[in-house]
Parts: sequence; C-alpha cells; structure tokens
Amino acid sequence: MAWDTRERIIRAAGRLLAEQGRDAVTTRSVASAAGVQPPAIYRLFGDKDSLLDAVAVHGMRDYLADKGALGETDDPVHDLARAWDLHIRFGLAEPACYLLAFGEPRPGRAGSARREAIARLRHLVERIAAAGRLRTSVERATEMLHSGGVGVVVSQLAIEPDERDPGVPQAMWETVRAAIVTGRPARTGKTLSQYAGALRQALPGAPGGALTEAERLLLVEWLGRLSDAR
Repeated sequence: MAWDTRERIIRAAGRLLAEQGRDAVTTRSVASAAGVQPPAIYRLFGDKDSLLDAVAVHGMRDYLADKGALGETDDPVHDLARAWDLHIRFGLAEPACYLLAFGEPRPGRAGSARREAIARLRHLVERIAAAGRLRTSVERATEMLHSGGVGVVVSQLAIEPDERDPGVPQAMWETVRAAIVTGRPARTGKTLSQYAGALRQALPGAPGGALTEAERLLLVEWLGRLSDAR
C-alpha cells in the first residue's frame, strides 16, 4: 500500500512538473493531485528535495535503461559517441525531467539519477583510458564531457525548437572528443599521459600484495596528475 501511494505521488509530481513547471511542484499541489494528505509526502520522502529526486529517478528510468541497452563494442570511443547522442536526445525530448536532474546547481546534493548517469559516463571514459587513448585523467575527461553535454542541452532548451542549430551538439562532441581522446594508438609513440592513464586503469588488476593500500592510493594520485599533464 505504501509503495502504491509513493508511486502515485511521484507520478502526480511528474505530471505537474511536465505540464506546469518546477514552481508548480509544491507539497500542497502534489498532495492534491495524488489524492493524499500533505503529511504523507513527508512520511514517505522526508522533504521536498527527496521527492524531486525521486521524480527525477522515475523520469530517467527509460533513458538509463536505453543507455544500458546500448551495450559495448570493441571501440570505446564509438560507444561514448552513442551515449553522447542519447544524452542529447533525451534532454531535448524531456526538458522538465532533464532540467530537474541536471539543470539545478545543487553542489551539496547531487541527485541519485544524476549520480548514476555520471557513473555510467565515467565507466565509458575508463574504457577509453584502458585502451590508452585518453589525453587526460578519467576525472577531468568525465567532467568535461558532463559539462559539455549539459551545457549543450540547457542552452538549446533556451532557444525555440525551430530556431535551434541542429549541428551544435555534434560540433560540441567533436570539440570535447578532440580535447580528451587521441587517435587510434600505434604500437609505439604513446604519450606519457596515455601510458599513465592506461596504467591507472589497470591497477585494480595488480597481484594481491604487490602494493599496500597506502602505496596504491599514492600511485593513483601520481598517475592522475601525469594523465592531466601536457
């Protein structure tokens, strides 16, 4: 019963968000739309921010499922490009949910939907690093991709659909890709940052006991710095 009520509240809040915008999602309006008393929202979600987080998770379920369904090929850069395209399409198709998850600057409270999306992005970047094709650290590349993707979607949403330049998302992708990804590596000629990035990704596979935990953490820090070096 509690789960049904929770789902009904989330769906009601999602409808209000899509139809009337963020400001329309108040405790009173959601309770009325869901046919419950306001205390039920606090009992099930704790506060309004937690309710909005649940709405974002609900709204992004299909997107995250589609992202997982993309699978992985033997070309990690191609896989990243597909994920970028999916991110842009989702943002432009579901602006209310997208802005709730990605467009509100809440540094101290990263929503669970956004955390999951960024974690999946980082995994794609880690595969590129493991292939020796990353110019920077995984952390920097992930942040650049996330910032670039969110920036494109938010800026495009501020423009009337028939006035948008459809080439902007692809141009931004090519710009970010050039900054973080090398061409296909030859057998020789890798840069120090490429070697450092690939070694950093390989560390979890090191034989047990080869390094103490303190040594491993220090080496990870050093390799991260080298990955960002030019």
